Amino acid sequence: MAWPELQWDGERTGPLKGVKVVDMSSVVLGPFATVQLGDLGAEVIKIENGTSASGGDMMRRAGASPTKDIGPIYAALNRNKKAINLNGADAGDKAKILSLLSGADVFIHNVRMAGMKRLGLDYEAVKAVNPDIIYVHCAGYGSDGPYAKLQAFDDLIQAASGFAALSEMRDGGRPQYAPTLVADKVSGLFATNAVMAAIIARHNGAGGQFVEVPMLECFTWFNMVENLWGETFVPGLGKLGYTRSINPRRRPYPTSDGYIAVVPYNDAQWERFFELAGRPGVFDDPRFSTYEERTKHTGDLYAIIEELMASRSTDEWLPLLADNSIPAMRYNRMADVLTDPHLAAVDFFEERQAKAGYAYRSIRHPVKYSATPASHFADPPSIDADGEEIRRQLG
Repeated sequence: MAWPELQWDGERTGPLKGVKVVDMSSVVLGPFATVQLGDLGAEVIKIENGTSASGGDMMRRAGASPTKDIGPIYAALNRNKKAINLNGADAGDKAKILSLLSGADVFIHNVRMAGMKRLGLDYEAVKAVNPDIIYVHCAGYGSDGPYAKLQAFDDLIQAASGFAALSEMRDGGRPQYAPTLVADKVSGLFATNAVMAAIIARHNGAGGQFVEVPMLECFTWFNMVENLWGETFVPGLGKLGYTRSINPRRRPYPTSDGYIAVVPYNDAQWERFFELAGRPGVFDDPRFSTYEERTKHTGDLYAIIEELMASRSTDEWLPLLADNSIPAMRYNRMADVLTDPHLAAVDFFEERQAKAGYAYRSIRHPVKYSATPASHFADPPSIDADGEEIRRQLG
């Protein structure tokens, strides 16, 4: 079956132009992966099972929206996709799904594999209609481990990976989840990376393949890069957690009228900072005289910074630090990010008018490609918005 001839709102210019993706993922992890693929020019067809009143991707109804079925998170994660409503348990709809898959390069989903086997949409079944398919399963846990059949959500992965323990290590308080869906989004980036690696492998003669992206393993890898720390070498030293990043004084520092982030990093920057702050000679203290000793006494050093930063206003500090090549940034509250001058200059937040009649703010793809730029060529679709077109093309 040939891939359907789809009409898009705008021109697809990214490096994945020509790659065809069937997306049966929902919520955050999978859509975070496929929106990257769409931004980079891939043709993404999003399959949901629902109606305009219920069902489909649950993120459609998370948060207020003018359309009632395109919530704010859904809008951010589902631009540059076509949407069709198909029920894999229905014989006719399953045939349409297999027709799409027969002409696709990539199939990605975050449905538990037992469910996909019941539907007859597991890897072996899909491979039978398309041997070159790249079949990407975004799983909660690796299929070889004892957690394989358990459900996975962002909070559970933050807890199991040790990530939620960082707050307890930092200040001795109770463990906390980060106030963002960090495990979902990080795992989604792993999935995007996996798709592109498998595409390259197929181009080099490896053919299609099954790719498993397990959330716990991906996010634990992300967490432990710096936090394996004292257990990196064997025998270990018994201390996990990078001492600088889990220090309770690692935070924006109060100025006389706000907050500022400042990170003197090398010896010259540290010494110059203390001169500017009117406290020369700090590095004469043996606790701070070498990089190794500063690492051991990071908290004491940060305490001195915090004391000194209050002596000037934010607007006094920023140009002074910049002129002396000391890394610093203004502390932005969430609302401030929307008007940040740098982000405004690069058009990071783009206000768009959807064909459905509502205005919305879209987040620009952050990576620049000189020859094949990413683009925003289609607004997030309502449920089954492109169903008629796709069904017609499938015959």
